[in-house]
Amino acid sequence: MCLAIPARVISINDNRMAEVDIMGVTRKVSLDLVPDATTEDYVLVHAGFAIQVIDEVDAKETLELLLTMDMFSEGELGPEEFVAAAAPEPFISEEA
Repeated sequence: MCLAIPARVISINDNRMAEVDIMGVTRKVSLDLVPDATTEDYVLVHAGFAIQVIDEVDAKETLELLLTMDMFSEGELGPEEFVAAAAPEPFISEEA
């Protein structure tokens, strides 16, 4: 099963690589697939790539739903481990 996670864009560099915040964890993701994304937008992140811009309400609702999953409530995973598993950083050189 594939999962895309909502993230808030914090900053964007010249190569369309962005630093995003996912549940308090920062990641670098590619914005190549969402050329209209800007700082402070919410995007869905899958496998190190932002794949869609979404509105803030939907993003926050989805994050709240994710946090109700058993793996969080039972202490199996914290946000750091979840983000590391579900949103790995892309294998893309920032110097391209």
